[in-house]
Amino acid sequence: MPREKTLEENYDDCISKGYLNETRKVDVAKIKSNIKLSDELIESARDDSDKQRRNAGYDSLYDALHNLVEAFLAFDKVRSSNHQCLFAWLCYKHPELELDWSFFERIRTRRNGINYYGEPITKEKFNQDKLGFKLYANLLKNKILKRLKSNE
Repeated sequence: MPREKTLEENYDDCISKGYLNETRKVDVAKIKSNIKLSDELIESARDDSDKQRRNAGYDSLYDALHNLVEAFLAFDKVRSSNHQCLFAWLCYKHPELELDWSFFERIRTRRNGINYYGEPITKEKFNQDKLGFKLYANLLKNKILKRLKSNE
């Protein structure tokens, strides 16, 4: 099994392959839309987990966090269709957030397992990541809302 790449190696790959793109402006409407969508996805995940639909719940939590990462990076005027590169930029360029790169790699891999390989999320895996989803979603949302407020 190949060695997992470090944050720095992933970030460098994303830059060299052109997966991270600059935008011209901070799209406030998209940021607000992503926050709203994230809130809806978190609510959907809550409903799914209450009904023991862990795969759907996990997927919704992942998408909610992904939307918040996109919104946060909009302030950096950066975008990417590659989730790994979005997470790499976030962790590499924002060490002040003290984010765990391995968490983002784990949830991305598990979400890809659900969507592309038919690998279900066990109760243990769901519970292992649930708190991280909640903590990081709250952290990013609060940071985004503060930045929106300061831009008004």
